[in-house]
Amino acid sequence: QVQLDESGGGLVQTGGSLRLSCAASGRTSNTYAMGWFRQGPRKEREFVAAVTWGSRSSKYADSVKGRFTISRNSPKNTVWLQMDSLKPEDTAVYFCAADPDDLFAGPTPRTSWGQGTQVTVSS
Repeated sequence: QVQLDESGGGLVQTGGSLRLSCAASGRTSNTYAMGWFRQGPRKEREFVAAVTWGSRSSKYADSVKGRFTISRNSPKNTVWLQMDSLKPEDTAVYFCAADPDDLFAGPTPRTSWGQGTQVTVSS
């Protein structure tokens, strides 16, 4: 079992920035891929970004490309999501995820989840 501890959410104005952090503990052998998903009001949970061990590969949702940057310290099992040029449509609960395989095609039955952190972008 992997435990994921997120931090860094909050309230920001349009155009502002936030940085989310996620630290993994427990069975960290199951953290080949780490990433972020989000769920907005009355929306399905959607993929945001993910990165594999050693930062060899990364992927972003089209809606955040050029604005969000995912980074990772693999030995410390920590991943960050730098969010710039935030828009009201980025408002959501952001969930950290970890999987022993990659997350690029979405979560799997083996995906571990954090509790989520709220990001609110005011217009």
